[in-house]
Amino acid sequence: MRFAFTDDQLAFRDAVRDLLANECPPGVVRGGWDSADGRSGPAWGALAEMGVLGAAAPEAAGGLGLSMLDLVLITEETGYAALPEPFVEHAVVAVPALPDPTTAAAGTEVVTAALGGAPVAPYAAAADAVLTEEDDALVLVVRDALRVEPEPGVDGSRRPGWISWDAAVTVGDAGARAAALDRGALDAAAQLVGLTRRMLDLTVAYVQDRRQFGAPGGSVQAGKHRLADARTALEFARPLVYRAAWSLSVGDPDAPVHVSMAKALASDAATLTAQQTLWCHGAMGYSFEYDLHLYMKRAWVLAAAWGDAAAHRARVGRAVL
Repeated sequence: MRFAFTDDQLAFRDAVRDLLANECPPGVVRGGWDSADGRSGPAWGALAEMGVLGAAAPEAAGGLGLSMLDLVLITEETGYAALPEPFVEHAVVAVPALPDPTTAAAGTEVVTAALGGAPVAPYAAAADAVLTEEDDALVLVVRDALRVEPEPGVDGSRRPGWISWDAAVTVGDAGARAAALDRGALDAAAQLVGLTRRMLDLTVAYVQDRRQFGAPGGSVQAGKHRLADARTALEFARPLVYRAAWSLSVGDPDAPVHVSMAKALASDAATLTAQQTLWCHGAMGYSFEYDLHLYMKRAWVLAAAWGDAAAHRARVGRAVL
């Protein structure tokens, strides 16, 4: 068995990383907080042009027919960039579930999702449709049948909204709903891994440049310990995310448990890293003008989305016992 990504998977990851570095720098993420819809602008179109938005769609529908293992590294990069788009909801959860994903794969139709809890969807007001649930079935609600009540959120770009609807089209049974929930939890975990990496990178660069009492801030032992704890949490979480992606891709019967293990540890790692990196930044970390809060707040939201760490630990416990 090969326990490594292929050259093609790594090359696709690198291409997406370069695209997001150019099209979604921190200024674009910050701009999402002030824009009308919270979204990234050209970055979405660039991802569509590269084929990323339709990567999980079959080739007959204009997609690439990729698996969750192919997608997990790409999703991690959207987390690293804090991409202000419903990427997981659209490209990972909705596209594989739609009977005809052609327009969604092309990026001309934006689909968000509200599954597994309260009927609240990110970017609900900006979406053309919402994938949600009704009587344990997976249903699609198009814009004309959708009502959205905006809800303030910690992350100013995600624009959550309470949804209700007049009519919906059933697109999957209870099994399809469960599969969509696992895809969402897995790739939220992948984004949390990316966010954890970004917060650590920001903080290491900051403490190397900042000087305290004539010495680099990074030389302070207490700060070293905090960043080492965060890095350790990342290194424990990341392999579980990749393993869960493999399990979903090959149809492992234990895949739901692997997804829960990944989401629990990725949520823990991102939450711990937000706390430790904020401490290392000192007063600068509390500044709205500094970029750290963009990634911290996204991490807080995603740690609670698609089931928080406690919910996923409970699912692992039920499977074990």
